[in-house]
Amino acid sequence: MPHALNRDLPDNIALIEGDARVTYAELDRRVLRMAVGLLAGEADLQEARVAFLIPASVDYVTVLHGIWRAGGIAIPLNVAATEPEWEHCLISAGVTRVITTSAHRDSIQGLCDRLAIPLGQVGEFEADGSAPLPDLAPERRAMIVFTSGTTSKPKGAVTTHGNIAAQITTLIDAWAWQSDDVIPLFLPLHHVHGIINVLSCALWAGATVHVWPKLNLEALCAHVATDTYSLFMAVPTIYVKLIDYLQTLDDQQLDVICEGFANMRLNVSGSAACPTEVFEEWRQLTGQALLERYGMTEIGMALSNPYRGERRPGYVGQPLPDVSVQLVDDAGDVVTEEHIPGEIRIQSPTVFLEYWDNPEATAASFEAGWFCTGDIGVVEDGYFRIMGRSSVDIIKSGGYKLSALEIENKLLAHPDIVEVAVVGVADRTWGEAVAAVVSLAAGAEMTVDSLKAWCEGKLSGYKIPKKLVVTESLPRNAMGKVTKPALKPLFE
Repeated sequence: MPHALNRDLPDNIALIEGDARVTYAELDRRVLRMAVGLLAGEADLQEARVAFLIPASVDYVTVLHGIWRAGGIAIPLNVAATEPEWEHCLISAGVTRVITTSAHRDSIQGLCDRLAIPLGQVGEFEADGSAPLPDLAPERRAMIVFTSGTTSKPKGAVTTHGNIAAQITTLIDAWAWQSDDVIPLFLPLHHVHGIINVLSCALWAGATVHVWPKLNLEALCAHVATDTYSLFMAVPTIYVKLIDYLQTLDDQQLDVICEGFANMRLNVSGSAACPTEVFEEWRQLTGQALLERYGMTEIGMALSNPYRGERRPGYVGQPLPDVSVQLVDDAGDVVTEEHIPGEIRIQSPTVFLEYWDNPEATAASFEAGWFCTGDIGVVEDGYFRIMGRSSVDIIKSGGYKLSALEIENKLLAHPDIVEVAVVGVADRTWGEAVAAVVSLAAGAEMTVDSLKAWCEGKLSGYKIPKKLVVTESLPRNAMGKVTKPALKPLFE
């Protein structure tokens, strides 16, 4: 990816982190030193898997691009994950080394020692001088991002340099990225939304990214009030939190911040369906019609409401440039008429290569060259609308796509839980809240607070159930399978 870091505008500010401002020229030099240090005299990392545990920062970008330039496969780890979750990623991807910061070293040192994986800090790999870097063909593997599917273990989705370039240029074109754009980055950076849609598009275009290792609504809105940003991308949960925060302010503060949002050229919502009432509340407050889009880790973005044109609440628009979309019904036939639902299938240069070391799952996810998303959609008056997952075992909460099966397996380790089913229930803030229905051992008692306390350190915070129902037994069908649709009414 020769253009992954813009080289036409060396004096433009690439990254703002705290008081530091890093130009593209300086960032390029840092990345070069990182790549040379990673190579350590070798000609090419030959797709060695290099994981890194780093929050949004200049260091994050330096390591990501350094791995790419050295010919490695970059594996961004979730800084909010637990040790068992990191362990699964490191083992399943065959990681050869891990890079982190001094602030995060202690949290992963023990795991790396136990797995005999070398662990280093960012500065330890930065070399002085230069060396020849490998030529990277578009078909070479570039990144593994772990994604939860309908199985209990996350799978590593492999994208090539060509896939990533296609994902970026598609959005550069569709959303009219410009070199004078400035965007805040507070989204998770183990997820396509943050890595591709915000960070990589901006750096390709020569724009400026203001990195926030941790989101602070008050501080963020202070920047918005001074017209710092031209774009804003977030998950629906963040928009809900912003709406709630803005309503606590006096009229003068509210007006200044809302004017800052109104002055931006684009506000985007994604990673989960944006409720119509949130769309309307945001438009009423700021005048901005949120641009909602649809994508997945495996495909990048596929559908988008138009940058110029009608943005319909509750819809995800039309296919992006170079993306072909079809709907397939239960009989396996391609849907050719509007108002008839079908599974969304995608063909595009943006579609990933494979699930790492999992040829069975890779083969199962494609049908005649089309990637099968597992999402059900329908076309209405020319716009796609997402109806939901074809599996009840996927929960979309706060922008994350969660595996109910993974959470269930963790909860079954609780000494008092005999059986458990996890579902997503409608929630204004989270889109879907993780909810658990459990039956307990004789004499045992449980509250949602006691369950949350037990889950600490065993599950990432966003996977811990927010709601709980205790029942004598779970409803099952004639085959013994839990009938999950019957559980959601328990939380109404």
